[in-house]
Amino acid sequence: MIIFLGADHRGFKLKESFKAHLAERRVQVEDLGNAVEDPDDDYVDFAAKVAAKVSENPNEMRGILICGSGHGVDMVANKFKGVKSALVFNEAVARQSREHEDANVLSLPSDWLSEEDAKKIVDIWLATPFSGEERHARRLNKIKEIEG
Repeated sequence: MIIFLGADHRGFKLKESFKAHLAERRVQVEDLGNAVEDPDDDYVDFAAKVAAKVSENPNEMRGILICGSGHGVDMVANKFKGVKSALVFNEAVARQSREHEDANVLSLPSDWLSEEDAKKIVDIWLATPFSGEERHARRLNKIKEIEG
């Protein structure tokens, strides 16, 4: 599994810390930007790059997106076919986003999370499998039908 990372200027420092954190855990990472902290960048550009990559193989690929609120990157990611992005702000929501919704993109609000809490969320999100329960699978199939 490859984890694609993307962040705007407000999420840049957190993204950079994730690269080292994930490397320590031997997780393959591809950073899709931004490569520098640029206050004039737009979260849309990086969210679209990550979501496009995940969309190529949504069952095998995952993405982590970061902007100030997390809302913007989440909205962009969910425009791509096969992408199930979840805006996550604590460990319980991280776990549920994987167990119930099989989220393949994690959207984080850098303005509201400490680096330590964000890393815990990432670890839980990556370690938690989809439950496969019938009710959750049924709901995900309904999402696929809407998506077309």
